[in-house]
Amino acid sequence: MMMFAETTTGTASSAASATTKSLQPHEVAPEDVKRWLSEGRCVLIDVREPDEHARERIPGSRLLPLSRFDPQQAAAMARPGQAIVLHCRSGRRSADAWRMASSLTHSRSNVFSMAGGIEAWKQGGHPVEVNTRAARISLMRQVQLVIGLGVLAGSALAWFVDPRFVVVPAFFGAGLAFAGATGTCGLATLLGKMPWNRAGGGGATCSAGSCG
Repeated sequence: MMMFAETTTGTASSAASATTKSLQPHEVAPEDVKRWLSEGRCVLIDVREPDEHARERIPGSRLLPLSRFDPQQAAAMARPGQAIVLHCRSGRRSADAWRMASSLTHSRSNVFSMAGGIEAWKQGGHPVEVNTRAARISLMRQVQLVIGLGVLAGSALAWFVDPRFVVVPAFFGAGLAFAGATGTCGLATLLGKMPWNRAGGGGATCSAGSCG
């Protein structure tokens, strides 16, 4: 059941925004999704990032990352009469995608988020396709590791060697600010071209919250 935020003050636009944020996604269990897929009753859309999908995916799932999720594009993936089921790793990102899709008011009843994501799917003993050539660490985690180590090293050098080394963490901070403002991450693009990521078809996006 969808829950709507109640408000007694504010403009109509702020009330609509609060309502959208409070919507609870329609969830469906992995067992039901498996049955629906076998019966052709739904299309399963993976909203994780490309490198995650390349490394491990549910057979027959389609890819539409949350970082560039388009409700209209998701709707176009389904045949007439089919439900749309969104999934991620644990269910958080697919819930966010469901809320975005809920902007198409008429389609809410036919869009679902798979409870527990691919982790719950695997726990239920359902099959997954695994690409052993793909990088074992997601592209986002690689970006986080490089930035974290860069900031740590730069800070240590500035403290123990020369204060001018503060430019190193400042550089990484500026890069993060640019990525947040533009949605483009140069470091992710560079890492995505590395051999271990090309094997898995890793993407070059730098999206927030990619671990859910």
